[in-house]
Amino acid sequence: MTAPLQLTRDEMHALGARALGMVIHHFETNRDNPTATTLTRDEAVSRLHTPLPEAPTPVSELMDILAQDVFPNAFHADHPRFYAFVPSPTNFVSVVGDFLMSGHNIFAGHWLASSAASQIELTVLEWLRDACGLPATGGGILVSGGSMANLSAIVAAREARLGGHDMQAVVYCSDQTHSSMFKGLRILGFGKQQRRAVATDDQYRLSVPALAAAIAQDRANGMKPFCVVANAGTTNTGAIDPLHELADLCEREGLWLHVDGAYGAAAVLTPRGKALMAGLERADSITLDPHKWLFQPYELGCLLVRDAATLRHAFRVEEDDHADYLADVSRHIQQDVNFYERGVQLTRGFKALKLWLSLRTFGAAEFRRGIDVGFAMAEEAERVLREDARWEIVTPAAMGIVTFRWSPAGLGAAEADAVIARTADAMRADGYALVMSTMLKGRPAFRLCPIHPATTAEEIRETIVRLTRFAEESTTG
Repeated sequence: MTAPLQLTRDEMHALGARALGMVIHHFETNRDNPTATTLTRDEAVSRLHTPLPEAPTPVSELMDILAQDVFPNAFHADHPRFYAFVPSPTNFVSVVGDFLMSGHNIFAGHWLASSAASQIELTVLEWLRDACGLPATGGGILVSGGSMANLSAIVAAREARLGGHDMQAVVYCSDQTHSSMFKGLRILGFGKQQRRAVATDDQYRLSVPALAAAIAQDRANGMKPFCVVANAGTTNTGAIDPLHELADLCEREGLWLHVDGAYGAAAVLTPRGKALMAGLERADSITLDPHKWLFQPYELGCLLVRDAATLRHAFRVEEDDHADYLADVSRHIQQDVNFYERGVQLTRGFKALKLWLSLRTFGAAEFRRGIDVGFAMAEEAERVLREDARWEIVTPAAMGIVTFRWSPAGLGAAEADAVIARTADAMRADGYALVMSTMLKGRPAFRLCPIHPATTAEEIRETIVRLTRFAEESTTG
């Protein structure tokens, strides 16, 4: 009798070949398929819900289900015409890296178990640290995404500035800060009275005078300001907060400066992005998501810090944590890096592999070229929109994002806002491109984020042709 859960060599080859063929087919045909398809709950239940199976099902049948009912029915964030939210264009080399990571299933929590994998992660972190301009004392950890990176940054800031939880502590964000930051603050026990959403200026950047006033008021009220969260490319508009001014303020006030660059910080690899983000190098911590503008599959975020020791101080396993099973590992802590002492997770996978493999395969210059496409396509979209006076540019192209609304002469604001919702629904049903809206200063606006490196100017123009047609129909209908 064979051991449980085994396939023969031939069965593994057959399944692997089928899976590989499906992925290659996806890469080859992605552009020809709709950008988004969503099942109703009833449709999903009828196609996919089953009781827990006791008997085996031929894996070929399951692959058919995946190919027919699962993978097509999604928002395809890796589609060249997916312009909603923040796209996640990938590359085949990184996909193979994910496959190899799962296949070898290396435990990457500490050096003793994963010395080579840990060194690769340290190397990748060094590349990102140097790109962001942090000093040699800096370090970091790879995590699941920006949400975990932001949460971990606040833990590090709290430990470094306050020594632990304090009900008088205050964190300052802007009204454009990503929702994951506020969610993370709730998880960490910060009440509403400890969170400030400071006003932004007319370019959606954190207002330094308003921030300074809020800090002064809180100190006068007996609160303890300890952290400012700045943005390096907001999700809404791509705005970059005045990083040098914020760093100056934080130095004067003794505050930790965290920069949420989950979306935008990767652009620092390019000369243009580096110039736009001057001052990033002065941050105490930085969030950067390779699964956004570094073209990696999902589940790859990064937290960088100016002093790597701050992470171990925040996440170390202490003697009274009853981690007796880590006794052998603990003997290696002083000379080696154990990533479980840099973040929340003990058990974690070899997250660095896909980014390391793709950067080594293509080289940084090719990634820079891909990032530059995002800048160019957003600017092309703005140029085309300005050719039709009925489109109002709300925020010009910045960091690969442009926002705009339908505003023909004589159309009231309420009706114009309703047109945006109807047009977005029509675009999603059409399937050619996915364009969705956001809220800016209390009003909806379309938001285009064309950062896929294979997106073309022709596709941008055709997208705007269709947007215009659907807006016209929504206005007259």
